[in-house]
Amino acid sequence: MNSDLNKLQPYPFERLAALKAGIAAPEHFNAINLAIGEPKHVPPHFIAEELLAHLHGLANYPTTKGSLALRCAIRDWLLMRFKLPANSLDPEQHILPVNGTREALFAFAQCVINRGQPALVLMPNPFYQIYEGAALLAGAEPYFLNTTEATQGLPDFDTVPEAVWQQCQLLYLCSPGNPTGAVIDADTLQKLIRYAEQYDFIIASDECYSEIYFDESNPPMGLLEAAAHAGNTDFKRCIVFHSLSKRSNLPGMRSGFVAGDAEIISAFLQYRTYQGCSMAPYTQAASIKAWGDELHVQKNRRLYQQKFTAVLDILSATMDVRLPDASFYLWPKTPVDDAIFTRELFAQYNVNVLPGSYLSRDAHGINPGQQHIRIALVAPIEECIEAAQRICKLNEQFQNN
Repeated sequence: MNSDLNKLQPYPFERLAALKAGIAAPEHFNAINLAIGEPKHVPPHFIAEELLAHLHGLANYPTTKGSLALRCAIRDWLLMRFKLPANSLDPEQHILPVNGTREALFAFAQCVINRGQPALVLMPNPFYQIYEGAALLAGAEPYFLNTTEATQGLPDFDTVPEAVWQQCQLLYLCSPGNPTGAVIDADTLQKLIRYAEQYDFIIASDECYSEIYFDESNPPMGLLEAAAHAGNTDFKRCIVFHSLSKRSNLPGMRSGFVAGDAEIISAFLQYRTYQGCSMAPYTQAASIKAWGDELHVQKNRRLYQQKFTAVLDILSATMDVRLPDASFYLWPKTPVDDAIFTRELFAQYNVNVLPGSYLSRDAHGINPGQQHIRIALVAPIEECIEAAQRICKLNEQFQNN
């Protein structure tokens, strides 16, 4: 048995289940689940129809690289969305379809970490737990970059010691961030690209929330976009991960892609011919339709904007909470320990949220997720409003005690 498995910590939702064990939620309140970031908006019908229309593809083995048509559709979307130079992306060299970013983010570390040298994998804290598990099972050590109110929900890269940069082999970014929703700006991204060149590491930017934002004229910056603006049109040391799960409300379709540095993509393709699961032909056909349409994505954003407006109007009266830069999460402070608040919210009001400390590790003297909860505004707007009202009631109870 791989001894590194012993280093893995329970997944946040395992800990949440243990926290609620033995508690019977009050039946007079309907259950509202805002704990998991699973989109609940109706998936576009035209994408489902395309999926069904290509079930004849069951008779064919798909290739690891995916169809050229899919890679061209992804290329066209990247060029349009991030305003990249017209000839900067070659679908043969720079793009690789994957079955969702979760498995790709994990597999990527197994591919690029050099086990023959001491390796650090830097990542935000709080974080998507896949980053940590990927680092540990690749034989590396995680190094946590705390994101706090003082750093506007972003890692403070300027305080990272040079010795840490020197041992860094991989830097995971998440922008817009989970759970803070903070977006890394162009100057910071370009500085990190310079660090990657100076200290010889790879940047893996998880951008799965990039299409959920509030200002149609100001979408979040992407790593490839920042690289191109700096003249790095070969995207050296830069890899991005994108998915249809949040953008198009298709978490069950498991469709995403990896794009960037051609040399790294070539190595990852070789790795995936052994380890990776190829995307089904019918999923590829439906994905082409999804990446080629922006109207359903704009409608999706409007639904989230409506929920944020309604929920913040309620929560801000009693809690320290703000509108994030992007994503569909709120990250409010709690008046008591976040696990206690989460447990009592379920026990008294039948609302599920996630304790912030379950998304974090103790690092540099603090757990930056403590006394926060993550609220995923994925439920219908009526349920989000009702949940916000119940959260306020519990918050007032704690404040008055």
